[in-house]
Amino acid sequence: MESYVGLLSVLIATLAIIHIVQAQDQQGFISLDCGIPANEAAPYTEKTTGLQFSSDATFIQSGKTGTNQADLVRRFRKPYKNLRYFPNGTRNCYTLSVQKGRTHLIRASFVYGNYDGRDIKPVFDLYLGPNLWTKIDLTTLTINGTREEILHVPTSNSLQICLVKTGETTPLISALELRPMGNDSYITKSVSLKNYNRYYLSKSGSNLR
Repeated sequence: MESYVGLLSVLIATLAIIHIVQAQDQQGFISLDCGIPANEAAPYTEKTTGLQFSSDATFIQSGKTGTNQADLVRRFRKPYKNLRYFPNGTRNCYTLSVQKGRTHLIRASFVYGNYDGRDIKPVFDLYLGPNLWTKIDLTTLTINGTREEILHVPTSNSLQICLVKTGETTPLISALELRPMGNDSYITKSVSLKNYNRYYLSKSGSNLR
């Protein structure tokens, strides 16, 4: 009987630890649904990935919000149905709190979805602080969206992600995500490592995020 009680105590303690670990799995994550309507601005859990998204409103002071056309909305997961676009100003920036000297994975997603009814896909630059990250050119895509990822080691505790207008079209963004990483992964002498491709090899039918 004593051994049974002892085993049960260990099992309960183990389950409690698992629960705590699961609750902290997203500690330090920033997952922003850009342009989410004010009446839906409360944090939510995206069903497919289990990631907790929140509004981007407190991370940027500029831009306007839009929603993809109804016939396109059902193709996308919730974080990519809305967007924030920037008709004013050349440079519009998100300001994120980060850990200086720690590797961070940064993912930015862009879905045009003909939100403005003009059917003109934008071209603009994406900056990581003062440095050019990449050019976003949605005109070259047969689908309406793309995403960019980079591994970056910040040199301060604040980091800006900036959308820069380069022509007549309007920059936009659908989702912005940041993940602190272990410093023993993706070691490089450079402070940034741009994603080329990723393959997930597993017998499991589900994907990992």
